Amino acid sequence: MLIVGLNAYHGDASACVVRDGEVIAAAEEERFRRIKHWAGFPSESIRYCLQEVKATLADVDHVAVNSDPSASFFRKVRYALRERPDPRLIVDRLRNRSKRQSIEGELEAAFPTSRFRGAVHRVEHHVAHLASAFLVSPFAEATVVSVDGSGDFASAAWGVGSGTSIAVEGRVFFPHSLGAFYQAITQFLGFPNYGDEYKVMGLAPYGKPSFAAELRRLVHLLPDGTFELDMRFFRHAKERVPYQWSGGSPQVGTLFSAELEGLLGPRRGRDEPLTERHRDLAHSVQAVYEEAFFHLVDHLHERHRLPSLTLAGGCAMNSVANGKVIRRGTFERLYVQSAAGDAGGAIGAAVHTWHALSAAGEQTVCRPTALKGDTLRGRAIMEHAYLGPQADDETIRVLLEKRAAEINASGCTVTRIDDEVALCKRVAAAVADGHVVGWFQGRMEWGPRALGNRSIVCDPRRADMKDILNLKIKRRESFRPFAPSVLVEHVSDWFEEDGDVPFMMQVFQIRQSKRATIPAVTHVDGSGRLQSVYRETNQRYWRLIESFRELTGVPMVLNTSFNENEPVVCRPEEALDCFLRTRMDLLVLGEHLVTRPQT
Repeated sequence: MLIVGLNAYHGDASACVVRDGEVIAAAEEERFRRIKHWAGFPSESIRYCLQEVKATLADVDHVAVNSDPSASFFRKVRYALRERPDPRLIVDRLRNRSKRQSIEGELEAAFPTSRFRGAVHRVEHHVAHLASAFLVSPFAEATVVSVDGSGDFASAAWGVGSGTSIAVEGRVFFPHSLGAFYQAITQFLGFPNYGDEYKVMGLAPYGKPSFAAELRRLVHLLPDGTFELDMRFFRHAKERVPYQWSGGSPQVGTLFSAELEGLLGPRRGRDEPLTERHRDLAHSVQAVYEEAFFHLVDHLHERHRLPSLTLAGGCAMNSVANGKVIRRGTFERLYVQSAAGDAGGAIGAAVHTWHALSAAGEQTVCRPTALKGDTLRGRAIMEHAYLGPQADDETIRVLLEKRAAEINASGCTVTRIDDEVALCKRVAAAVADGHVVGWFQGRMEWGPRALGNRSIVCDPRRADMKDILNLKIKRRESFRPFAPSVLVEHVSDWFEEDGDVPFMMQVFQIRQSKRATIPAVTHVDGSGRLQSVYRETNQRYWRLIESFRELTGVPMVLNTSFNENEPVVCRPEEALDCFLRTRMDLLVLGEHLVTRPQT
């Protein structure tokens, strides 16, 4: 049985395919459209997923979507009658609802030669989020939490996952939202693009919490562990805030009101220099967010006393807060899926539908997962994120032959090394010599993080490596950190926490004695956003880092996404294009090395 899961008509549109309970393939639409956070109907992602399982749309039994427009219907009606928002806001919501109900029509338009005969399942937004984490986690039982901006009239949901089911215990409803709070301050700080919250998170350690008292006026913590926003400082509850979710880059209008400038002073213009005030605001919004987040999860731990926690939703991308979960000593284990935000809702909707059908007797039990052969009470465990497209050796060979004239004109040379050990030793030596390496291997990662298959790798020991990367390739803000990929066997030697972080979703403190050794991946506050690398799930990347360790004694490399102000590269053509238009030193495409002459 095939189930296609979708995140449609929202940022980070995506699709996955689940076969007999296993996630076989998954990808975000932006990788094919080449527009960051692409929003709309993910037809190209669907096309890839079907190709991966050698199926057509006619072979699909079910389509599951991570949105149910009928959810909280009466609550929406009561809100409209009580609060009387701008009629244009209601019209926009109804128009968006109409789009979300046209899945069958979209499938017919995108795949005119193959008719879908199955059933469409609409899974409430936060149920899909919760399922995207717990139902692929290694935990038999866990507290489950979803926190984001808003979806299906809610911004948070929580409960308990056990076996193959999730009992939702509560929600925070629109317009109260930690995601909206963080996004509003992100806009206030002059970062207007969808998804720019990570910039504020990177800026925060450079400041002090001197605006925390003011920002606490925006978020009120309630005795039951929940929170409310003071809506005087926000526009999204009653005014028409422009949103663009169809056919391109997501756009969100200004969320904060004039009262916020009265409280905090003037907003920062997009091109204005960052001052101490802005750095302090960034630190303060991170601190107040963490207060509200831990107010909720600590309350849930006190209620259930379960040792494990799963997180999902856009706010689960806050790796700084995630990294403090275990350190605080309440929960012992944490699982955050590699696509914790809305893209991950595609997997959540699909696996939720699978288990719902199984419980109804319409499906057999789950087969062993292809990831490690493990199952947990009928669930396939997601232990890696390598679920996207790949390029075989012949495709890469033909590409390099076709572009040979262009490669030669740039002064580059192409060599081939068939032996994996020799290849990794050659590349590790280049990294140790200070070269910037584009590393294109295997299947593309699912989620926003490059995890060793679509990565740029460098030497973490060089204090100037951040400047080199920004000069040669990335051209991004100087305050944003780069992350380390670390052999899992050595994590505890270098970090204060011994964490299982395969998806780079937690920030840990680097040991004081090690920080001077790896300055390129040590943030200003002594932290690093860790990716623990396992030989079992990515042998070639593990072997590259092991080769670097044998040369240098350092069991990690600097790892950043393989892109230049664009979505992460998907196909070898995009990797080659990025290499040729930047000043990258070496490109590794499978067994082929493209080397730029050193000057």
